[in-house]
Amino acid sequence: MARSVVWTAIFALVAGILQSTLLGRLAVYGTVPDLALGILIYSAYLNGTMTGQLAGFCSGILLDFLSASPLGLNALLRTLLGAACGLVRGAFFLDALFLPMALAAGATFGKALILLALHFLFSGAVPAYRLFEPVLWTELLLNITTAPLLFFFLRHFNPLLSVRREN
Repeated sequence: MARSVVWTAIFALVAGILQSTLLGRLAVYGTVPDLALGILIYSAYLNGTMTGQLAGFCSGILLDFLSASPLGLNALLRTLLGAACGLVRGAFFLDALFLPMALAAGATFGKALILLALHFLFSGAVPAYRLFEPVLWTELLLNITTAPLLFFFLRHFNPLLSVRREN
């Protein structure tokens, strides 16, 4: 399990760097697809709740050091999302198109709801998405469209990202 958590965190860190540098130049409404979230979703769905939340925490802490957000915000957010995505492990067949899109949509909405709750809890100190502005909807669309491609790419790294099951 530790190996898959470490590799998921490494892939998420590389995706975070890619998001903030190269993809930042291609932003639509200041939004880029959250590839690190897609990597976490894939790993959590593949391995389950415990690996999902550990990978979410480790990747979130690494992403906290890359961003200007309060330290621990990404760690909390991704821990909760990794645990939630890990809950659906084995409940659905991992097809090539619809399940990655549904998981990405659910995780993006979950991210928006958690940020909104934290925004209200901490009197506006945590930034939240505004429902009627195009940032949330653009990120949702970008995450949904990139999820099948990202899952296809990550399938090539299953030996690194999956936990070996003992009989």
